[in-house]
Amino acid sequence: MQVSIIGAGGLTGRELLWYLKNHPNFEVVHITSNKTVGRTLDDVFPNLNFPKSLTFQSHETEVPKGSLVVLATPNEVSLDLAPKLLDKGHKVIDLSGAYRLHNQEEFEKYYGIQHTSFHLMKHVVFGLPELFREKIRNSSFIANPGCYATSVILPIYFLGELRKKLKGIIVVDSKSGVSGAGGRTEDVGFTFVNTYENFRAYKVLTHQHVPEMIEYSSCGVDTIPRIVFTPHLLPIYRGILSTFVFEFYEEISLKELQAEFTTIDDEPFIRILAKPEDVELRNVQNSNYLDFSYRTDKNILVIISAIDNLGKGAAGQALQNMNLMVGFDETLGLL
Repeated sequence: MQVSIIGAGGLTGRELLWYLKNHPNFEVVHITSNKTVGRTLDDVFPNLNFPKSLTFQSHETEVPKGSLVVLATPNEVSLDLAPKLLDKGHKVIDLSGAYRLHNQEEFEKYYGIQHTSFHLMKHVVFGLPELFREKIRNSSFIANPGCYATSVILPIYFLGELRKKLKGIIVVDSKSGVSGAGGRTEDVGFTFVNTYENFRAYKVLTHQHVPEMIEYSSCGVDTIPRIVFTPHLLPIYRGILSTFVFEFYEEISLKELQAEFTTIDDEPFIRILAKPEDVELRNVQNSNYLDFSYRTDKNILVIISAIDNLGKGAAGQALQNMNLMVGFDETLGLL
């Protein structure tokens, strides 16, 4: 299966190339980056040691017919390109936030741009395999989840019916490396030189992944309490560690929790560890795993989760979705 990566010169594009270079069934045939047009892949990413010679094209260059297209592009670019690519019959996976939310008003509020192709939302599938595996298999358009959202949605979702017993608010404190916060060149506050020997919160009560967390964490139940999410910036390159605090109306036993978490047994990339202190970023970095663990005290539950924001939070999850879309084993190239 041929693959085209639009925006292959960015962090997630480069990460996806790293995953794909040894994939037995996908062949990268087309890469674009408006910042590196005309340069070879070996020149831009010499440490990849990619097995095929490729040259970066512009985003406007025609995509090879029949290829699966991954959009590793800003929201505005994905809004423009996705409809055109779908009209030409391509399967599309979008790594931006452009097609994740089914509430147009919420999207435009949190992302600060007008949604110019909202009609496509009736066709898109949210690319979280643990929730929508069968829909992904039968879809031609996938919205890859956000990194913070992935680290938050899954532990809440796997509480299952216990979500109906939640009281008050769900407090989520997340800490990310600079690549998870975007690695933004336009905002010097997110560069490594300004995070080294520093630690701070950002986008308090305004982060764009919050409505995504709310929409999908409640799948299977009518509603969940409000999620109060606070992201922080760590002086490291990759990884997200999130701490959740839940309050229930009544005491929750370990037996009840374990009964709900049995649904995870067949999930290839979710690992429940023995105790919260075992959850560490170094155990998930450069992988597609989400690790989590938990502890209860009467009616209080604390969960700790960890992912690699460039792996399960972006490129690794994109490859998991690519495998599902075309009928391959979803773990192919990821284990």
